[in-house]
Amino acid sequence: MSGVPADDVYTVLDVGGTTLRVGTYDPATGALSAVRRMPVDGMHRHPGTPVPALQRRVVDQIVREAGAHTGGRPPRALGVAFAGPISAAGLVLAAPTVWGLRGDPLPLGDLLTERTGAPAVVVNDLTAAAWRYAATEPGDFCLLTVSSGIGNKVFRGGEVLVDPDGHGGELGHWVCDPSPDAPLCDCGARGHLGAVASGRGVLAATRRAALADAAAFRGSRIAALCEGRVERIDNRAVAEAVRAGDPFATEVLRGTLTPLAQAITGVFTSIGVCRYILMGGFALAVGEPYRRLLVAELVRLGCFGLVPGDVDAMVSLGVADDDHGLIGVGRLLAERAPVPFSQGAS
Repeated sequence: MSGVPADDVYTVLDVGGTTLRVGTYDPATGALSAVRRMPVDGMHRHPGTPVPALQRRVVDQIVREAGAHTGGRPPRALGVAFAGPISAAGLVLAAPTVWGLRGDPLPLGDLLTERTGAPAVVVNDLTAAAWRYAATEPGDFCLLTVSSGIGNKVFRGGEVLVDPDGHGGELGHWVCDPSPDAPLCDCGARGHLGAVASGRGVLAATRRAALADAAAFRGSRIAALCEGRVERIDNRAVAEAVRAGDPFATEVLRGTLTPLAQAITGVFTSIGVCRYILMGGFALAVGEPYRRLLVAELVRLGCFGLVPGDVDAMVSLGVADDDHGLIGVGRLLAERAPVPFSQGAS
């Protein structure tokens, strides 16, 4: 949908590794509308393309889609949730899922402000998502996403706890397995939490378990869904099997949750955050069984000073949609600029 009025609303985008989303956020009502989705013009569409060329493609696509969304008029403000660490100045420090592991930092905020004629705010996608939940959570919380990778952000005292240079909220890159043959993370290192406990990590663990215990696999719900072929196991089958109570799939998932629970207890014991919200495609696909298994592991490990009932109450599932970044960056814009922007505002 194009031709959206630009006077009283914000244009918001969520740039992920595979999908770009663009929509309209109304700061007066908090409503998101006119959402469109399309493939990101990055490395997945153009494998082997040099990083500088991919960076130009992605910037061009954001500018093009923002312009199409407002009928060619400069938006009142532009908010971008981006899949990568971002400095306070809107500098994209890295984007391994968008344009790869290498490449110079990109001043995306400045580039978009210059090219669209509107003030642009660029933040990490999970930072944006935290702002969505900040509108409804009464106190401090930690947002955890479990999808193809793992990430987190802590919202405390009215702000997301991130260093001005973009450090923080990267539990997915905590080394939980120091062995030399530990699973490989997307960042190129081994043994990171995201490689072990993400949807991708659970899938790899399920396939390893199926090969190691063929009899248990043959009798599992996963085998029925995948015609008994290990190579056909996917996250959809894993999630469905766990939801159905399949013992084989449940035990594999339980094993991958130990390091995630250890990471959460580290956050809890170090800074005392008592609310944990789970989002991300894999965690939400499994749903309540995922939450219960994680709570059970947290209880087993022990959260110092809490009883089991407290632990159960502190973990909840997020909203089962993919609008977190769009709504969150819109709310962030409204928080930082409750009155209309003027040209050149930052």
